[in-house]
Amino acid sequence: MTPRSRSKSVVFSHPFELKGVDGILPAGDYRVVTDEELIEQLSFPVYRRISTMIFLPGEGRQASSLEMVTIDPRDLEAAQDRDSATNQPPAGNTNRPAKGPS
Repeated sequence: MTPRSRSKSVVFSHPFELKGVDGILPAGDYRVVTDEELIEQLSFPVYRRISTMIFLPGEGRQASSLEMVTIDPRDLEAAQDRDSATNQPPAGNTNRPAKGPS
């Protein structure tokens, strides 16, 4: 089977948690790599995901290093959804000034 890797950058505006990773991760840009393999028995190209990894900043004295952690892409999507929801104004907030006494 023919493998391929796709890389993308994801941005978090707020600190976030990711299933399978200990602790809270800082806001910032993160590189995500997905490895896929070609399913060759079909008459058209179809790829199957083999793994998804996120690159995390090192801690302490290893701050300049990166750690690669295998994650479930659905957990990454859920973390991105939570981050986006944090950027939204509360429901029902119309940003109108409050009325004073009449």
